[in-house]
Amino acid sequence: MSEPTPLSQSGAAQQGVSQQTLSELAGAMSDTPAPIYQRVKQAIISQIRAGVWKPHQRVPSESELVNELGVSRMTINRALRELTSEGFLIRMQGVGTFVAEAKAYTPMLEVHNIADEIAQRGHRHDSKILVCEARLASADQALQLGIATGALLFYSQIVHYENSVPVQIEDRFVNPETAPDYLQQVLNKQTPYTYLMEIAPLTAGEHRVEAVSASDEQRELLQLNEHEPCLLIHRRTWSGSRVVTSARLIYPGSRYQLFGRFTSHG
Repeated sequence: MSEPTPLSQSGAAQQGVSQQTLSELAGAMSDTPAPIYQRVKQAIISQIRAGVWKPHQRVPSESELVNELGVSRMTINRALRELTSEGFLIRMQGVGTFVAEAKAYTPMLEVHNIADEIAQRGHRHDSKILVCEARLASADQALQLGIATGALLFYSQIVHYENSVPVQIEDRFVNPETAPDYLQQVLNKQTPYTYLMEIAPLTAGEHRVEAVSASDEQRELLQLNEHEPCLLIHRRTWSGSRVVTSARLIYPGSRYQLFGRFTSHG
């Protein structure tokens, strides 16, 4: 998310979240069992996504949030810090904290089987399963999959190779209700795409793409140079009204490019 327009250039930047809007924040907090700072974060995110808190608006001070929500300053501080690092808010030294503008992205991607993509290039696909397990959903994971915090989910981490060169780290969370045999199928070396399309055919999906710096672990898995950037695709897919899977697909920037084609409707 980009920085807000400087105060001197935008009237919207001079306006803060109204007292009425602030009062609605407590009502937006979920009753789902989760750490309080996480519930504060999700309440603010819901207000931003609903357009109640608009880009460039000044966010209430920590003191105002403490008084309105009845939680500790430490809780509010952590929630605001994490929202800032995740790009929902931006802090300007000596000026205040503002709602950030959403990053621009284009829905240009289709969902394909990486094994098929590699085969179409005449190359050999291999994969290595690093993790394949059932675990309990965190608040963020539950939100992505539309399940309850603490509910069971399936998680897999797979590295995909093209002619023995690593080209993708696939971190995938799966809703067991839509794909009950997921773990066994992955362990049997069936690609997640193949099984999921058979058991829960895709009816809708969403993508977000951003450039990121690789962690030490990701750099090692993808055999990257120290400062080589990566492309991160966040992907969620639905079958009917239910979310089937939420995935983070990480590609080496030097080995991957996005392609899209469009036609004019004007």
